[in-house]
Amino acid sequence: MSKGKVVLAYSGGLDTSCILVWLKEQGYDVITYLANIGQDEDFEAARKKAESLGAKKVFIEDLRTEFVEDFIWPAVQANAVYEDRYLLGTAVARPCIARRQVEIARREGAQYVSHGATGKGNDQIRFELTCYALYPEVKVSFMDANLMHISECVPLCVFQSRAPADLYLMTKNPEDSPNVQDVLEIEFKKGVPVKVTNMNDGISKNTALDVFSYLNEIGGKHGVGRIDIVENRFIGMKSRGIYETPGGTVLLKAHLDIETFTMDKEVRRIKQGLGIKFSELVYNGFWYSPECNFVRHCIAKSQENVEGKVQLSVLKGQVYILGRESPKSLYNEELVSMDVQGDYDPCDASGFIRINAVRLREHHRLQGLSSTKQ
Repeated sequence: MSKGKVVLAYSGGLDTSCILVWLKEQGYDVITYLANIGQDEDFEAARKKAESLGAKKVFIEDLRTEFVEDFIWPAVQANAVYEDRYLLGTAVARPCIARRQVEIARREGAQYVSHGATGKGNDQIRFELTCYALYPEVKVSFMDANLMHISECVPLCVFQSRAPADLYLMTKNPEDSPNVQDVLEIEFKKGVPVKVTNMNDGISKNTALDVFSYLNEIGGKHGVGRIDIVENRFIGMKSRGIYETPGGTVLLKAHLDIETFTMDKEVRRIKQGLGIKFSELVYNGFWYSPECNFVRHCIAKSQENVEGKVQLSVLKGQVYILGRESPKSLYNEELVSMDVQGDYDPCDASGFIRINAVRLREHHRLQGLSSTKQ
């Protein structure tokens, strides 16, 4: 007698293969689900392995386009960076993967979902919060069998040691990267990249998946987007993380530039705070929370006029902004020129300065009185 159906987020690796066998031994009908979000993986080999281990069904889902459009683009709009350095590559992927897992579970009438994320990390939280948000009655079957992850993590737990060179898969060592720059032009509409053109050879991409994949290719070729950091996990411990985000790093630089060019100063100040909040929510697994939904809508509203083109150079691990243009630019050459008065009366500056000086004068007057009394 079957104990019920369980949808397992399966990778084909040792950890989830162990879970598959264990669940089967416990009397569950196991449906395996593999998400293609752009990783280099032999999906057909994984399918055959799952079937040989006793999976009742195997779903291989190509989520690449929806991953870019529904998850990466909102992160780009937000300039999402956790603790000033981490571009949330893993964190934004988890709600995308778990969303489809829940869809399959509902469609197949499964009462359970399962995954291979370790209990000490963030991913268990991210997976399960998404599952409970989208499928409240679901039960989560958890088994901490992530042996490969633990063994690969050991060198990284020595914080003072340099990461092995072969750890990096997406990016070249900047020292070994080409000596010739790639000059790119990225076009944005509503804060989202809609086109990238390589000015060196004229190659152009204009679909979401193609744009992001091409930026990964160019950024990776030049060694852009490597970071080695210590981060604060949601559960309260510090960990070392080594990440490669070549395309995301290029986009962050470009988006920051066009956003500053087109967005009102005070709106951008508020939006910066929302971006920090968004990053924390995503890192901690709350993509499908009401507060994250609210923040995403606010950020999307702020992007309505973030439109234009940014020219940049990618070379030896760095991204250099070369120029920008926009039909919605807030830059007024006549207004800021030192040679043309325009509509600005320099006398107004004196009153502006005096008003802003009131607080400073009072502060230092009181400080002076305090010093005298002492």
